[in-house]
Amino acid sequence: MPTNWRNHVVSSPDVLRGRPRIKGTRIPVSLVLGYLAAGRSAEEITEEFPDLTKEQIAACLDYARELAEFEAVTA
Repeated sequence: MPTNWRNHVVSSPDVLRGRPRIKGTRIPVSLVLGYLAAGRSAEEITEEFPDLTKEQIAACLDYARELAEFEAVTA
């Protein structure tokens, strides 16, 4: 079953200056994506951040996928 990032990724101006983060934590999505881009596995990430789940890591990827599909309309 696909992970819906909206269940796991939040943004509020009073935490991390509004940067998208994992709900209930101060772990930014960009940090998780950086670890994945560096070749770290979900298991390695959860070892370093025991509060994270594999589902939350998958939500970060789903969030990035949706951002990549965004199309800007130019005049």
